[in-house]
Amino acid sequence: MAGFLDRAKEQAQRGLTQGKQKLDDVQAQRAGGDLLKKLGTAYYEERKGTGSPDATQRALQALEAHIAANGDAFLHG
Repeated sequence: MAGFLDRAKEQAQRGLTQGKQKLDDVQAQRAGGDLLKKLGTAYYEERKGTGSPDATQRALQALEAHIAANGDAFLHG
C-alpha cells in the first residue's frame, strides 16, 4: 500500500510542477503582450505628436528585456 501512495504522491507532485510551469508560461505571454501593446501605444503617440521618442525607446527596451528573459513565443501566437 505504501508503494501505491508513494507513486500517487509523486504523480501529484509532477502534476503540480507541470501546472506551475504552464501558469508561468501564460503569465509571461500575457506580460509580453502587455509590453508589446505599450510599445505600440508609445509609437502611436510619438507619431501623432503627443508622445516622445524617449517613451518609445523605454517601451522598446522593456520589451527587449522581457524577450531576453522569456523568449518571443508571444509574438508568434
